[in-house]
Amino acid sequence: MAENKNYDSQFCGNLAIHQTNSIQDYGYLLVIDQANLEIIQGSENIEHIFKKKIQDLLGDTLASFLNIEDLAHLKVEIGKGERSRLPFHFKLNLPTGAIPLHILAHVKKEFIILEIEQEADAIERSFTAVFQEVRSFISTIEKTANVREICEASIQEIRRLSGFDGIRMYSFDKNWNGTVIAEEITGELEHYIGQTFPASDVPKQARALYIKNPYRLIPNRLYQSYRLYPVINPISNGFLDLSDCNLRSIAGVHLEYMANMHVTASMSIRVMVDGNLWGLISCHHQTPKYLSVENRSIFEWLSMEISHRISSVIMQESLTYSTELLKKKAQITENIFSKGSIVRGLAEDQNQNLLSLFNATGFLVHLNGLISKVGVVPENEALDNLILWIEGNSFVNVYATNNLSDVYEDANHYSDIASGLLIIPINPSQGDFIVCFRPEVVKRIKWGGDPNQAINFEKDGKSYHPRNSFKLWLETVHGQSEEWLEQEMETAESLRNFLFEFGATQLYN
Repeated sequence: MAENKNYDSQFCGNLAIHQTNSIQDYGYLLVIDQANLEIIQGSENIEHIFKKKIQDLLGDTLASFLNIEDLAHLKVEIGKGERSRLPFHFKLNLPTGAIPLHILAHVKKEFIILEIEQEADAIERSFTAVFQEVRSFISTIEKTANVREICEASIQEIRRLSGFDGIRMYSFDKNWNGTVIAEEITGELEHYIGQTFPASDVPKQARALYIKNPYRLIPNRLYQSYRLYPVINPISNGFLDLSDCNLRSIAGVHLEYMANMHVTASMSIRVMVDGNLWGLISCHHQTPKYLSVENRSIFEWLSMEISHRISSVIMQESLTYSTELLKKKAQITENIFSKGSIVRGLAEDQNQNLLSLFNATGFLVHLNGLISKVGVVPENEALDNLILWIEGNSFVNVYATNNLSDVYEDANHYSDIASGLLIIPINPSQGDFIVCFRPEVVKRIKWGGDPNQAINFEKDGKSYHPRNSFKLWLETVHGQSEEWLEQEMETAESLRNFLFEFGATQLYN
């Protein structure tokens, strides 16, 4: 099968989705000069609050609309330097009366972006009540034993709190394809558990924005978009960077994508591991659905707790596996010392050799021009040609691939034996090395729609649309082995150092 098209890097990843110059209609936006709090830019719907058009507000100071206490609080927070997502609850003083507002401030070097929301008849709970609810959830996930249990408990809680029709947990692979690993669905939404969605569904620039923003809310894909005025920010002399803003309007292709999924509202919550985007919790609703500022704050909190718990479990699993590898490597080095021979130490103990250490089905040791083989390896002629290829590449560092035929075409003929390859140089200057083999593991990917149709261009080559079907699309992948894990690579490097030092003090045997 031909390689899938990579729309993530070829097209979608180049769209400037952070410079839409417009916002969704569930809030308002103002930009104020940090030096004097003068209004320099805003969304055209700001008239709904101030009863004045944005053109008439330019030059006014925000201070004239705030009481003394709120103004002092704002100035203190601004004085702490550049920061994002600072929450405030202010009263806007107007001739018609005081209007309570929720404000999220993003303090830049020379100006401040204010995201403003007005919630009618919103009932805010005490911190104690919110904490008790979140603490109950934390207690639940603390008892989970693995990542899947954490994900299932998380989406159940988020669905209970939010009332969305569907909640799905996606985890990303190394190519940023997202697989649904947990799901809670009601109504007419389709089930996608176990299905994989191509990276272009959440392209790289969108993933970058999730590093900055814990969630993304779209209450209604049919929202009215409001532009910023003036178009050019007078301080930056360019389009306003809305990367930090929840209100940022949505690319048309994504709204079309939502329509094709038969959803009207959505919210995505990030999951971070070691500072990297690990996955997303995707919430969908068939009708418009607005979530209060309070609920979104709770989900931001839950995002941190879920990320922390998943990180802890992954780290513990990694440490456990590293410890297991360390014990096996220690036994191998002891065998080499006791036998006084690299070859015999690596190969003779069937329970503690390289097959066990690296989960391989075969390996060879190439020392002093001699080859020692253990387990299942390619036939002699194929093996000789592979060794020539290895020698020609002069590997000086540990090298691994789980798709050997991708870098060495002849390996196509014995993918059932050697789709995976691990090379451990012992003494590169003398051509001494170890090679471990892993067999092909046929992978069947259940795509949520044909990944080659993720983006469909019109005849002009510029206009485009997302795929209109998410029907299960099966792909069978051949020629790949299980991937070599980071812990295995570290163990291979440690073993390489030992073998080099051992060989420097003794003759190879």
